[in-house]
Amino acid sequence: MKVSTCKKAFVAAILLCGEFAVGLGTASATGTARIQQRDGSTKTYANVRIAVRDQSMWITSSDGRGTLVFGKAACTKIGELLECLPYDATLFQNGERRHVPLQSGTAWFNPTTARQQLTHSSAHLPPRGVLLSVLTKAGTYVTLTGVVDEIKK
Repeated sequence: MKVSTCKKAFVAAILLCGEFAVGLGTASATGTARIQQRDGSTKTYANVRIAVRDQSMWITSSDGRGTLVFGKAACTKIGELLECLPYDATLFQNGERRHVPLQSGTAWFNPTTARQQLTHSSAHLPPRGVLLSVLTKAGTYVTLTGVVDEIKK
């Protein structure tokens, strides 16, 4: 198993460690995000758009009204996959910008054009697939599954 460390932002990690092809066409939004508040209330967002640009990962609701941006992460290439530990997020909603302190979390990326199995799991990620789970310091869980729709340097 090849392991190399790339402590970069999301774009740099995907492009440098994952050798991701930038010339891919834009796909339809296929992501699903789930937000569970500390009180247990849950909201699921279907057809979210996942973009990697400006050295960040952007998750935008299908109506375009809310965007959660993960700005920084420590990333490691494990086999063909990229494991990232995000440590910074910002929510853009209702014309406001709010910093979201993170307690913990992991994001897995499949930068290849083939389906890849997650390490120590029976789960697989499709080509350009993303699996993310984070816990905010406020006690909110954010999970995401989907495929990266756009990549810009």
